[in-house]
Amino acid sequence: MSPIPNRRSAVAAALTAALLVPALSACGSSDKKAAADTGASASASASAEPKAANLTVLAASSLTDVFKTAGAAYEKAHPGTKITFSFAGSQELAAQVKQGAPADALVTADTKTMDGLKAETGDASIIAKNRLVIAAGKGNPFKVDELKDLADSKIKVVLAAPEVPVGRYSKQILDAQKIEVKPVSQEPNVRAVLSKVELGEADAGLVYKTDTIKSGDKVSVVDIPDAENAVASYPAASLKASKNADAAAAFVAWLSTPEAQKILQDAGFQKA
Repeated sequence: MSPIPNRRSAVAAALTAALLVPALSACGSSDKKAAADTGASASASASAEPKAANLTVLAASSLTDVFKTAGAAYEKAHPGTKITFSFAGSQELAAQVKQGAPADALVTADTKTMDGLKAETGDASIIAKNRLVIAAGKGNPFKVDELKDLADSKIKVVLAAPEVPVGRYSKQILDAQKIEVKPVSQEPNVRAVLSKVELGEADAGLVYKTDTIKSGDKVSVVDIPDAENAVASYPAASLKASKNADAAAAFVAWLSTPEAQKILQDAGFQKA
């Protein structure tokens, strides 16, 4: 009949609860700390710089000058990393990749060539664009003013071979305007076309606008209206056979950063 036992039970229960609270609180704090540590570790791992590596990048001839600048900037920002470029026509680069040439990344002057290498590359992204111009001889002695002037049999015109991206673009714009041009030669890359005009071995040729920037007065540049022109896109991708996969992917990703884009655009390339 006495309430004393019940009071003792209540007091015992209260003491037990009081003792458990700090323990549970400590347990919860420990779990939260562990979770925080795990999250911080994952975040640090995700943002970690790839290990320094010696990278070989296969790149289209029209990127020769700008990639030398870009490569130097990348090496400065990533101490210990060394980039070696191999420049050639995109079709030649594709052949090298298919033959298993040791390389880490690839940048072509057209999407068609890159699309044909999906089995050998990672996902590609467009890093820049370009347009064609007419490169006429010094002082433009034949007064080449537009595309149709290239059909004049008195003018020695040189074009890139049709399997080369710039050669394919050239054929595309000439065919669209129904202009028949009989080139005196077909070159393996855009630099070879420009060189022929600079040396006076040809009177005119179709090249990328960016290639003429360093020609000075060696050539006269004739712009082609947008409605008659073609847009060249430059995709970049890491190669699956690379022994430096993380470093190669990091360089390809860097090409789309503001720093790299400024270098490309300062060299006359258009925004991707």
